[in-house]
Amino acid sequence: MSIQLTADSTCDLGRLVAENGIGIMPLSVILGTDSYRDGVNIVPQDIFQYVSKTGTLPKTAAPSIQDYEEFFGGYVEAGKTVIHFNISSKSSSSNLYATEAAEKFKGKVYVVDTKALSSGQGLLVMKALDLLQEGKGAEEICETVNALRPKVNTSFIPDRLDYLFKGGRCSRMAMYGANLLKIHPLIEMDDGQLVAGTKYRGSMQKCIEKYIADLAVKYPKYDRRRCFITHSSADRELVEFAREQVGKTFSFDEVIETVAGSVVTGHCGRNTLGVLFIAE
Repeated sequence: MSIQLTADSTCDLGRLVAENGIGIMPLSVILGTDSYRDGVNIVPQDIFQYVSKTGTLPKTAAPSIQDYEEFFGGYVEAGKTVIHFNISSKSSSSNLYATEAAEKFKGKVYVVDTKALSSGQGLLVMKALDLLQEGKGAEEICETVNALRPKVNTSFIPDRLDYLFKGGRCSRMAMYGANLLKIHPLIEMDDGQLVAGTKYRGSMQKCIEKYIADLAVKYPKYDRRRCFITHSSADRELVEFAREQVGKTFSFDEVIETVAGSVVTGHCGRNTLGVLFIAE
């Protein structure tokens, strides 16, 4: 059986997409009356400029059922069985549309609701790649990654709450208070849904240091194969500091830096940073 791994563009896997032949289905980013394809003809800097100019966030849209049918169809016609990884069904209609499209292919397309986003979604794609390289079949790969979903740490710390406020995820008072008092809340996935957690206070560097220390306490056992440091065009010094702290605190075989795409960036704003991995 020839298996093709594919994912929504929200997996934020960076260079790993081309290196491993992962197929990507772009979500749409809408700036005013213009629609763009995430990772194809729009970059995060376009988001920052649009928000700065208009004061509003871009809109995003899932691919249609027909889009998914055409996407899957190309691989199936080439003799491949597809395993597709969607952004959480609680964040987008992508999983619903992909699942409906998959029915057309009578068992040739498997769809995974990752219950994650960004490189939390990407971690499951990479785990599937590990299993594929071990010779596992499509059903076993899907069973394994589905079982791992609750163990994926998808979390991040935003620098400012402006984008979360514009997106209706916090109040104006909370935004002003957080920005004034340098409060940086932990945002994490809980059963496929984004929720606010610990409120860190101080500079972003101090908050990232405490955040990483807290992750080590919460997840004393973890899959050491890989960790992602994923950020939305964060300051270079902050990224390097996070890498240094991860190296001191954990023992991952590989720490991979990726930059969030336009869909994820459009919801969290610049300088957001997360450390993501799979717990045991």
